[in-house]
Amino acid sequence: MGALTRRSVGAADSVLIEGYASLFGVADSGGDVVRAGAFARSLRRGGVPMLLQHRSGAVAGRWVRMIEDGRGLYVRGLVEGREVRGLIEDGLDGLSIGFRPRVWTYLGASGRTLADVDLVEVSLVAEPMLSSARFHVV
Repeated sequence: MGALTRRSVGAADSVLIEGYASLFGVADSGGDVVRAGAFARSLRRGGVPMLLQHRSGAVAGRWVRMIEDGRGLYVRGLVEGREVRGLIEDGLDGLSIGFRPRVWTYLGASGRTLADVDLVEVSLVAEPMLSSARFHVV
């Protein structure tokens, strides 16, 4: 991965990352497929935390941009803390959404189509449910 880009934020160094936390129309390992527009209400509300491995209280940094585009849920954020930066240097690059489904359709035994979700958090993870949900250092 090479050397990380660091920006000074107060007394702490941070790392700028970006990537897709969810892709529209692509099934995750549980069979869930997110439709375009599913995050719109949550994005208007704002305040979605960046966590590490979905652990409550394990704040990894903060998201500075979250948008739905034609591909999926694009996120950009500042990772803070020596421990998390070290994990990224060691290869951590997965993203995963924590959500509560509001409107969905069952796809039989294979999963659900998610039309509207309450986005609770977006985590940096080692093994994302959607294997292509990855970030990179900017």
